[in-house]
Amino acid sequence: MSGDLLYVAVCGPDPCSPEVAGLAEEVGRLLARAGAILVCGGLGGTMEAAARGATGEGGTVIGLLPGDTRTAGNPYLTLSIPTGMGEMRNALLVRSADALVAVAGEHGTLSEIAFALKTGVPVIGLKTWELAKAGRKVEAFVEAASPEEAAREAVQAARRRRATTRPSSGSGSP
Repeated sequence: MSGDLLYVAVCGPDPCSPEVAGLAEEVGRLLARAGAILVCGGLGGTMEAAARGATGEGGTVIGLLPGDTRTAGNPYLTLSIPTGMGEMRNALLVRSADALVAVAGEHGTLSEIAFALKTGVPVIGLKTWELAKAGRKVEAFVEAASPEEAAREAVQAARRRRATTRPSSGSGSP
């Protein structure tokens, strides 16, 4: 059964503006409605807003915390995992996801986008970084115009990735 579940990471700035919080909360709500498990960094700002949206719909939220204590997590986490890894947990967040939604963001978000692109995790951006390589848009990066489009694209991309990715033997492959 756990092999059928979709894990979608949501990342973005902490703190964030009320507008960004509203976008993230709606993305979280829509992902939960679609049956996806939301994975986030577990703290405030965008992470808390997305978690609030998902739990408001009865969804499951996993928070990968940068520090050593569970109590640092926001109150909307279903499961909190203290990694003790600081910002290095961004790579763990991406590796645990079938797709990534980046809502707005600062340099931490950019690192998560880069990890995702490097490891083949689909990236959906909502009012986030514009990406180009050698002056050309990055094809693997989908720009969404709304939370609805972001959630829909993330779920579809996660399903496609699941359909083409074989279970890992622990060798570090996705």
